Amino acid sequence: MSRLEILRFALRGVSANKLRSFLTTLGILIGVAAVILLVAFGEGASQTIQQSIQRLGANTLTISASFTGGGAGGFGGGGGGGGGQNTGPRTQARQLTLDDAKALADHEQVPSVRSVSPVVTSSSATAVYEGVSHAIPQLVGTYPSYFEATNKLVGTGAYFVNDDVLAARKVMVIGQTVADELFGTASPVGKQISVSGVPFTVVGVLKESGSAGAQDADDVAIVPLPAVQQSLTGFGPLGSIVVQATGADTTDSAQAEVAAVLDQRHGITPTSTADYRILNQATLQETVSSTVGIFTALLGAVAGISLLVGGIGITNIMLVTVTERTREIGIRKAIGAPRSAILGQFLLEATVLSLVGGLSGVVIAFVGTRFSIAGIEPVLVPSSIALALGVSVGIGLFFGGYPANRAAKLRPIEALRHE
Repeated sequence: MSRLEILRFALRGVSANKLRSFLTTLGILIGVAAVILLVAFGEGASQTIQQSIQRLGANTLTISASFTGGGAGGFGGGGGGGGGQNTGPRTQARQLTLDDAKALADHEQVPSVRSVSPVVTSSSATAVYEGVSHAIPQLVGTYPSYFEATNKLVGTGAYFVNDDVLAARKVMVIGQTVADELFGTASPVGKQISVSGVPFTVVGVLKESGSAGAQDADDVAIVPLPAVQQSLTGFGPLGSIVVQATGADTTDSAQAEVAAVLDQRHGITPTSTADYRILNQATLQETVSSTVGIFTALLGAVAGISLLVGGIGITNIMLVTVTERTREIGIRKAIGAPRSAILGQFLLEATVLSLVGGLSGVVIAFVGTRFSIAGIEPVLVPSSIALALGVSVGIGLFFGGYPANRAAKLRPIEALRHE
């Protein structure tokens, strides 16, 4: 019996009961589509998070002051043990200052640092232009190096420069959201707006960078540090210091050098707790990527359970098919059909069912990735398609093996007696 004839018998067996065959393939279809879609959404989420982190600068360190339970004397030296009630007031340790930023800019002490940008932030600034007002959630006072360190690119106009910082000029670079809210379709460059009663001239508009979680990253205004200190925040401590390393490979060494300088300036000893925190964007990106990868693998494994359920369904249906066609099998074996032909026919039937379900699942998954969920654009991962299809075919062979073997072992005389 030729292989073509075996294939013809298998296809005829699959098409003999179309509804049953469809329902059998449906389990495989759902499993394959679920695996591919969940992996695609996991990959999309990973890329979205990584892009958000990269917008802050892949080789940057963000230094901020930390809080400690207030004991007498010392910077965090006495804090109570975990779970104990802190009877003292919760106070902030030594703040970050402009002198700290200047010390970090000393290339002899921190050779791995390219630039240092002190930052103060006002979160209650209202900008007004010709009667139109807009509350800016993030007004940043800093140095020109901040733009490069945080990957903020100007779309129209220009950055402010060091001369603007030295002269404390009231100039401003605004985000696209601020430009749209205040100016509509008109060009903001060169226009003067009032921020909490203080006039600022717009010199540039940032390129659109999109949202970062719940916060609109384009709803921002950046001004020279002395200008915002003189007009809005006062000459208090810094909110943070943004440090840019000389390269992605020197970020860790830059972090160690920064920590050494701040420890010396703040009197931090090996037995005390630092009164500052350093956020390493490169380390954060690696951690997030690893976490999302594990989560995506877990989602794929959970979806793979539906493939297993689909395989069990194939076994069930093929056993029913063998029982229904016992007499047919007996006749074929009585007229000379070899055991391999019977085995091959039922294996092919199971494989065709799983393969059709797998291919249909790929099509459904491809259509599903055209839509976004919660702002996440799914990204198809070719390896997940190959894996899902391979598993679906393997399921057909594995779960169809027992019914096929059972059919091939039937003795002709017993099969002919079957009613």
